[in-house]
Amino acid sequence: MNITIIGAGYVGLVTGTCLAESGNEVICVDIDQARIDRLREGEVPFYEPGLAELVKRNLKDGRLAFATELGPAVARSMITFITVGTPMDSSGAADLSAVFRAAEEVGKAISGYHIVVVKSTVPVGTNDRIEEIVARHASDDFDVCSVPEFLKEGSAIEDFTRPDRVIIGSQSERATAILRELHSPFVRTDNPILVMDRRSAELSKYACNAMLALRISFINEIANLCEAVGAEITHVRRGLTSDRRIGAAFLFPGIGYGGSCFPKDVQALIRTGRDFNLNFRLLEAAEDVNRRQKSLLVDRVRSYFGGDLKQRTLAIWGLAFKPRTDDMREAPSITVIEALLAAGAQIRVHDPEALANARRIFGASVSYHTINYEALKGADALLILTEWNEFRHPNFQRIRESLKQPVIFDGRNLYDPELMKALHFTYYSIGRRPI
Repeated sequence: MNITIIGAGYVGLVTGTCLAESGNEVICVDIDQARIDRLREGEVPFYEPGLAELVKRNLKDGRLAFATELGPAVARSMITFITVGTPMDSSGAADLSAVFRAAEEVGKAISGYHIVVVKSTVPVGTNDRIEEIVARHASDDFDVCSVPEFLKEGSAIEDFTRPDRVIIGSQSERATAILRELHSPFVRTDNPILVMDRRSAELSKYACNAMLALRISFINEIANLCEAVGAEITHVRRGLTSDRRIGAAFLFPGIGYGGSCFPKDVQALIRTGRDFNLNFRLLEAAEDVNRRQKSLLVDRVRSYFGGDLKQRTLAIWGLAFKPRTDDMREAPSITVIEALLAAGAQIRVHDPEALANARRIFGASVSYHTINYEALKGADALLILTEWNEFRHPNFQRIRESLKQPVIFDGRNLYDPELMKALHFTYYSIGRRPI
């Protein structure tokens, strides 16, 4: 099939590339000329494992192309995916201006029957508004469908090509049949394609992210209670997750969630509830827990050093909001570093992929190190903020030799407290007794 993707960002590029890999001819359109120029050379503007190789292969084979002009791309396609961003505005609602602009341009360019697929995360009822916008401009038949994305940064290729489920929100049997066929190569292991009304599809994405955010905030509250009563979160978590009704996913204590989805989607769902006179107290509580959790490590560092950080140098491992990505949107590291800088500390940072994004945020206020051990030199303590695999089994002798004193504040519970005790480290983690 001929397919147009509007937006060559994270969702759009992954979607377009995976659809091209399955044999479709795809054009990704974006208004950012510099981004399109880089993509035409096979350069992916963000880090996602495996994506660059797929982009280069499909470019070479002629199934994937990039453009800045939307009209010609839509005119030659049967399906257009809208994948533009829906960032949170000042009120907490999703900013849909880019989505509606895209819908208007699609309506003007449609030639023959067309399916407009909304993959951007949008509040309930947005597909109805998009249908109205397209109808004002289109002279040919079209359908608007909701196919929400469920991509996790760091494993997006796997998530798209082997999804837990595909959700199609559709009011048209014709569009549903075509979209089933388009997604059929990715569900050969009998994972379901769920067909439902558009509003249910829109809400499904928000409901999933909200549930995951709730689980993270819940386990963090339990971890904080463990510390208060002298229990160990490691043991409590095992007792909790061995229950088949609960499971283990997204129940790891830490310093809070971040990224491009959870914070804005939770806020957007809270705002949607308010629009319908519903008070989402549960989600509001989860957000409050998450805000407090991001400051937990800072409070411990302040306490350990007697409240005065002006003469202290602190090393930080991990800046991205999660491993296997360079994304720092809403990352806990931002809250931590800004608070430490405000307290007068000197900061030395390392991350395997996110240093370029960190420079855009912090500028010259911190020092940047491409090798993790370089960040330790002359530091009074090490803070671990992202659970990259290369941090899980470090050379503890090098850590001890580089730090002024062997102190680790672990925001991701990477190390065994008994090992830290045996190696004579001072060690603080989440929901466990300090060493």
